[in-house]
Amino acid sequence: MGSISHNQVTVSICFKIILDVLVFIVSQVDGQNAPHQLNITFIADAITKGAVCLDGTPGGYYFSKGFGDGINSWMIYLPGGAWCATNEGCLNRSSTDFGSNKNPHVHLPLGNFQSPNKTINPDFYNWNIVEIRYCDGASFMADVEAVNLETNLHLRGRRIFTSAIEELMSTQGMSNAENALLIGNSAGGLATILNCDRFHSLLPDACRVKCISDSGFFIRAEHLRGAQDSATDYFRKVVLFHELAQFLPESCTQRLAPELCFFPENVVNDIRTPLFLLNSDFDQYQIWKYVAPNSPNEVGWNNCTTEFSKLSSCTENQQHIIMDFQTTFLETLEKLDDNPSRGLFITSCYTHDFIYKPSNWQRIPTLQNKARSDYQDPECYKLLPPDCLDAFYHEMCKNASDAVAIPDKCCGYFIITLSYDCFFYGLVKQFESMHLCDDKLGSGRGIIIWDKCYSGYTKL
Repeated sequence: MGSISHNQVTVSICFKIILDVLVFIVSQVDGQNAPHQLNITFIADAITKGAVCLDGTPGGYYFSKGFGDGINSWMIYLPGGAWCATNEGCLNRSSTDFGSNKNPHVHLPLGNFQSPNKTINPDFYNWNIVEIRYCDGASFMADVEAVNLETNLHLRGRRIFTSAIEELMSTQGMSNAENALLIGNSAGGLATILNCDRFHSLLPDACRVKCISDSGFFIRAEHLRGAQDSATDYFRKVVLFHELAQFLPESCTQRLAPELCFFPENVVNDIRTPLFLLNSDFDQYQIWKYVAPNSPNEVGWNNCTTEFSKLSSCTENQQHIIMDFQTTFLETLEKLDDNPSRGLFITSCYTHDFIYKPSNWQRIPTLQNKARSDYQDPECYKLLPPDCLDAFYHEMCKNASDAVAIPDKCCGYFIITLSYDCFFYGLVKQFESMHLCDDKLGSGRGIIIWDKCYSGYTKL
C-alpha cells in the first residue's frame, strides 16, 4: 500500500475543517430557523387508548424538534391549571381549555425557558421541547376505566401522560434520549413531583433524568395559627373523585390517608430521581386560595391577598397570618430528609409560578446577596404605607446604629415581600420623593432596618 502524500494530508485536514465549519453553520441556521412556537399533535389512536380529556376528546401535546448537540436532550413541560373535585366542577372544566381539546391553540408561543434563542436560553435552546396539554383536572394522575354515562366525564390524565411519552419515544427519537428533564408549574409542578419516578422508569436508557417542580410544593399547613385547613379538605375531594389512591406512592399510602399523599411534603423523601424544588415561601396562590382566617367575620382576605399591590390593605391580623405561612412553609421544608439528589431554591417573592414569566426566567439565574443598583420594580415604589413613613423617617435619619424602633405592623409591610432589593428600592424612592434625610440614605442604615425587622418576623 503506497504512502500518503503531504498534499493528501493537507487536503484531508482542510476537508475536516470545512466539514466542521459547515456543521457549525447548519446548527446556527437551525437555531435561527427553529420555530418560536410549539405545534400541537394529537395522540395517535387516543380514543382507543383512552388517553382523553375530561370531555372525551383526544389528549395532545405541543412539540418542537431539537437540533445540533441538543438532538438527544428532552424537556417535557407540564402546565398548571388547578384541579376539579366534583361532578359540577369537572363538568364546568370540561367545557374549557383545561378539560377539552375541542378548540385547542394550534400553535403555542414558547416560554423563555423553551426559547431557541441561545442568549435567552443558553442551557436548553436546542433541546427537544414538549408541552403536554393539561385537560384532566388531576395533575396527570387519574386513570378511571369507567365513564359516567350521565356526565360523560373521562378521568384519564395518567394515560395522556404515558401515551404522549410512549409516542414521542416511538416516533420522535425520545428512546435515544441522553438527557431528559420533566418540569412543571403549579398543578403541573405537583404532577412533576408525583410522576417523577414514573417518568424516569419510562426512559431506562437515558443517562440523566431529572425533575423540576415550580410552585408545586403545596403544603398542608395544618397548624397554621388563625387559618383553616382547607387545603387538606380540597385535596381529599380531588383524590376521592378521581380515584387516585391506587396511583399515589405506596410508600406514603401505607402509613397515611390517601389525601395526605397528594401533598409533596409526604412523598418527596421517597423519590429516587433527582428533584429540584423552586417555590416561594410566600406562595401567592396558596395563601390566597388555601389559607383563610378562621373568623367568619374576617373581611377583605380574598381581595387583599390576590396580588402584591393589595397587601397593604390587609388587616394586621391578616398580615400576621401571611407571615406565619412563610414560617410554616420553611418548617415544612426543614422536616424533609437530607438528600444529595434533591435541591431547592426558595424565594420570598409574593408570587406563584416562575418559569413561564419572562422577567423571572431572566432574573433567576443571577443570585446576589445585595441590592442591585439597576433594580426598577415599579411595585416597590408603593411599598411603604403613609402611616409608617414617620417611623421609617426617624430610624433612617438616626446616626446611631443600635436598636430599631419601627412598629411591628410597619415591618410587616415589607417583610411579607421578603425581597431586600424591593424593600430598599422602595424605601429610598419614597424618601427621595419627600426630600427627607437626603444626606443619610446610605445602604448601611437600610440594612440595619431590614435585619432588625426581618429577624423579628422569621426563624431563618
